[in-house]
Amino acid sequence: MRKKNKRQVFENVEVVDAGAKGKTIGKAPDGRVIFLTNTVPGDVVDVQTTKKRKAYFEGVAINFHSLSNKRTDPECEHFGVCGGCKWQDMGYEHQLFYKQKEVENNLKRIGHLELPEITPIKGANEQYFYRNKMEFSFSDSRWLTLDEIQSDTRITDKNALGFHIPGMWDKILDVNKCHLQADPSNAIRLETKAFATKNEITFFNPRNQHGMLRTLMIRTSSIGEIMVLVQFYENEETKRLLLLEHLKTTFPEITSLLYVINPKQNDTIYDQEIICYNGRDHIFEEMEGLKFKINAKSFYQTNSDQAYELYKITRDFAGLTGNELVYDLYTGTGTIAQFVAKNAKKVIGIESVPEAILDAKSNAENNKITNVDFFVGDMKNVFNAQFISEHGIPDIIITDPPRDGMHKDVVQQILNIAPQKVVYVSCNSATQARDLELMKVLYDVTKVQPVDMFPQTHHVENVVLLEKKSIINTN
Repeated sequence: MRKKNKRQVFENVEVVDAGAKGKTIGKAPDGRVIFLTNTVPGDVVDVQTTKKRKAYFEGVAINFHSLSNKRTDPECEHFGVCGGCKWQDMGYEHQLFYKQKEVENNLKRIGHLELPEITPIKGANEQYFYRNKMEFSFSDSRWLTLDEIQSDTRITDKNALGFHIPGMWDKILDVNKCHLQADPSNAIRLETKAFATKNEITFFNPRNQHGMLRTLMIRTSSIGEIMVLVQFYENEETKRLLLLEHLKTTFPEITSLLYVINPKQNDTIYDQEIICYNGRDHIFEEMEGLKFKINAKSFYQTNSDQAYELYKITRDFAGLTGNELVYDLYTGTGTIAQFVAKNAKKVIGIESVPEAILDAKSNAENNKITNVDFFVGDMKNVFNAQFISEHGIPDIIITDPPRDGMHKDVVQQILNIAPQKVVYVSCNSATQARDLELMKVLYDVTKVQPVDMFPQTHHVENVVLLEKKSIINTN
């Protein structure tokens, strides 16, 4: 029988770096890496290990000998429990440094790429209250703090409306104030909870699968429009109408008030009917005079201000003159395609989600953009030789895949048709680097621009320009 690893304590460990997934890094006495969750580079700490692996440890700091000068005071009272903003205790300029370092390390170590000088990361003007979409969960058995557990006081209010505790799918942290989305987000969430509690509208229990209120989604736009969607598990019409009417009258600024009845075991809404209670069934976002219709199921970059910066960089890297055929792979709702269309001869967008393509076509029509076409289907199946034969070989490809990166067949198809430029937008520089290594036989990386879409977190977007290598005749 295999013996369980005993926890170890290492004293006076200096935290030297920040790594993937927001964890920081120290070194054990034997030279192995220790991944830590509650420190900042520059701290000197005693570490208790939580996991032991062949090449590394995982652990937590149990005693701080000295604190890093990179530290700052977290803004949020829920920091350290919520898990949503893991870098709130690190100064923003240092967050940017480690994000840029991660991008560079991934491109070099995973992609084995020769890089130009990387442009400094594009930081965000707003480090808090920058998200345009938040999803909160209801629970009738909220996360209890250690003080509450140890207290002799009888706990009567166990309802919560907030976020899942990391690693605990059935425990919800009740949030007093979230620093991620601007007002009236907090006011809507707090009033929803207070009114439901007062009127005995039951909160969801994920273990036993009962209760009315399941989730609350709030979307906002840069032009002041607001969408609120309440997801119900049980369908009690009287109480449902009571809550929705209260939200309608208390917050007349809500543009789109929606609800869904979802009796499934999971709370995803993409296969559910969305019902409009009041107002429109969508809101609008605007960028450079273009308007984008956003419904409850639409994907849109969750930081509107930084999305604009990201798209401007993408357009700049493409270097369009008005004569190019552009393919926009993983186009989503066609925002990038439409953003660059005025500078291109034609743009073709491909996306696997049918609803997203319907939105893309509708937005293009509303924006009076006539030089874009959108097609739906699995990328590796649609983006094939027949498709290219029908629609033309692109001069430039823009690709913005999900976190997993591009399928190897998609990468190979890009190499087969060999456009002059590829602009690769990524939310995961590790999978981006993997794909770029496959493409370096034909392309040079000529520009790299990281963009910080998510301050107070370790996440970072990155834009890379690939230009076709010059063919050298050795004969």
